[in-house]
Amino acid sequence: MNIHTKYFGVIDVNEEDFLHFEQGLPGFENYHSFVFLPVDEDGIYLALQSVDEAAVALIVTNPYLFYKDYAFDLDKKSLSDVEINKLEEVAVYSVITLKEPFANSTLNLQAPIVVNVEKKLGKQVILHDTDYQTKHPLLQAQGGEVNARP
Repeated sequence: MNIHTKYFGVIDVNEEDFLHFEQGLPGFENYHSFVFLPVDEDGIYLALQSVDEAAVALIVTNPYLFYKDYAFDLDKKSLSDVEINKLEEVAVYSVITLKEPFANSTLNLQAPIVVNVEKKLGKQVILHDTDYQTKHPLLQAQGGEVNARP
């Protein structure tokens, strides 16, 4: 299926790769189908692209590549949309706020995107009662072990 994208023009994507966000994303509640598109050759940065609207695309990454001690708890209610039953199903992503120069870009650790990679379901969760913020330095962080899929 051909889709119009924000960063790559018109591209062909497989419908099997679509992720469904039951509630959309905060600020983009009307869009429910997304696909991950690699931005760089190593797959560290991805565009979370809306299938239905080219202008809706967020650059995301695996936060554990930059913050090895990143951790949060979610209750069953928070995860009901993504139907998580086992740890192997989970991938976590954080939205990057791009800045010029790129070294000044930031990572949103307060609102992780949780994805069930087997069922292709996703949800962005807003963490409360946490020290995590929406603008953590991206490139100044010390990376660690990968605890989620990039």
